[in-house]
Amino acid sequence: MLPFLLIQTRADDAVAADEVRSTTALGGFADGELTPLRLDRLVAAARPSSGGTPDLDWEALLVRHSGVVVGGGPFNSSDPEELKSDLQVAVEAELRRMLDVVLDRDIPFLGACYGVGTLGLHQGATVDGTYGEPAGAAVVRVTEAGRRDPLLAGVAAEFTAFVGHKEAVRLLPPHAEVLVTGESCPVQMFRIGRHQYATQFHPELDLPGLLFRLETYAGHGYYEPAETEELFTRVRAATVTEPQKVLANFRCRYAR
Repeated sequence: MLPFLLIQTRADDAVAADEVRSTTALGGFADGELTPLRLDRLVAAARPSSGGTPDLDWEALLVRHSGVVVGGGPFNSSDPEELKSDLQVAVEAELRRMLDVVLDRDIPFLGACYGVGTLGLHQGATVDGTYGEPAGAAVVRVTEAGRRDPLLAGVAAEFTAFVGHKEAVRLLPPHAEVLVTGESCPVQMFRIGRHQYATQFHPELDLPGLLFRLETYAGHGYYEPAETEELFTRVRAATVTEPQKVLANFRCRYAR
């Protein structure tokens, strides 16, 4: 089969490596079935002669893969342009180019957390800080449309998922379908067309991965430092078994 492409934007090597580990394990990917692409590194290393952009032929790259997974990231898509670093601006430009090809060629796509901002803004959604959620575990609910979607086959009608984000979709465009919702964040998963998905919760994240990220990103605004011990206790007590089924269903449905 053709491998899936995992696009990563995390500069921290250890966190990026752990993201590959958890995505591989939770999605059920065998050796060689998941190809990581460190987009932040490609952008940072771009030759000056290329105008600061990497020589990426997205169409040629994507057609050699069964589908695309975008992991979480350190950026907020909705930040004012003047506050974004040159790296973030360049990474987001490449992600828009990638999504142009994904939508034009109807390539299967699953964006986790950061994917909500990238796919959402690309398709005209309003993304801002209204429905941000602190790091932890949240209860979410499958909508009626979600019950009919193959990526949610076998997923419980209500389940607990790991979350942690400063921005979220406030308003989706009319052509988007909400598949999973939540009390504090109404758009937890949506679909564009037939094969392009984004989740606000993390289907690619297990408990060890979450704890590692919480430690790595301490002081970055995802949780209050004074609540660290209580937060770690809560997430360790949470039963999170359903979100990874979305990732596994994506692999099973689109492997070719």
